[in-house]
Amino acid sequence: MSEMTRVVLDAMGGDNAPQAPVQAAVDAIRARTDIKVILVGQEEVVREELSKYEYPKEQIELVDAPEVIEMAEPPVLAIRRKKQSSIVVGLGLVKNGETDAFVSAGSTGAVLVGGQTIVGKIRGIQRAPLAPLIPTETGVSLLIDCGANVDARAEHLVQFAKMGSIYMKDVVGVKNPRVAIVNIGAEEEKGNALVKATLPLLKECTDINFVGCIESRDIPRGGADVIVCEAFVGNVILKLYEGLSSTLIGVIKQGLMSTLKSKIGAALALPALKKTIKSFDATEYGGAPLLGLNGLVVKTHGSAKAKEITNSIFQCVTFNQENINGKIKENIKDSQEEE
Repeated sequence: MSEMTRVVLDAMGGDNAPQAPVQAAVDAIRARTDIKVILVGQEEVVREELSKYEYPKEQIELVDAPEVIEMAEPPVLAIRRKKQSSIVVGLGLVKNGETDAFVSAGSTGAVLVGGQTIVGKIRGIQRAPLAPLIPTETGVSLLIDCGANVDARAEHLVQFAKMGSIYMKDVVGVKNPRVAIVNIGAEEEKGNALVKATLPLLKECTDINFVGCIESRDIPRGGADVIVCEAFVGNVILKLYEGLSSTLIGVIKQGLMSTLKSKIGAALALPALKKTIKSFDATEYGGAPLLGLNGLVVKTHGSAKAKEITNSIFQCVTFNQENINGKIKENIKDSQEEE
């Protein structure tokens, strides 16, 4: 039997809590025997939701956290004041080494602040980036950073590139992942001050496969495996990506159902369409890990349903089994020794 991965799940976080997190926990342990889920939240509420399911009791544990951090609360104040919230209690379990990972669909700001202040950054890591997998024509790419560091410096982006490369290689299984920096053109003389300062540093890195600049239009085509940028640019790319994807799928479905002929054509094309649509469904890839911390923290969409949260739990198992944090620590240590 594989080593058990212990995942703390925020049962009160997100638009669909506690139903979605509880269902996700049950689905995850029904699918795999190497997972233990610790549900953190208002115990009576969570226990009532759990009572709807049959599941292996030894694989789910409840930890009471009577307070809830709401989406609109200022993150720093919320983390300081609500010590008994599901986010603070859950992150504390990771910090103390009692669990391997924390997953939440709750307040992004609170998870980011709490991850860095409670769990803490790996020694040598200057900034912890948020890094979701995004679907492309050829598979998936890692967008790093998409929301944690809107004023990053060149040396931060270099660390993002290295951590992203490790993640794609060992979690996703991409051999020698191609790393590119987002720019407004492929030419190196283009770009803002941050891109121009980062380019020569990335070119000097011998431990990543840096392929140069990438324009945003080439991201969906699979132009690189690791897409490096600061969080403002990354968040714009991610939100546009998600909005355009869901809009196109909606428009295609509407068009296919508009006439009798199109409905007949849709029926014939349905198997291929389902496969294509599934490949561009963000819920298939789990949440976005906050890389560079002393423990794994994964943020899922606030609107996440059970499927996305379950996939986030599975994501934590791979992360833990592949010892991603150990590899990041070793990479940073080697970089510091070279300097």
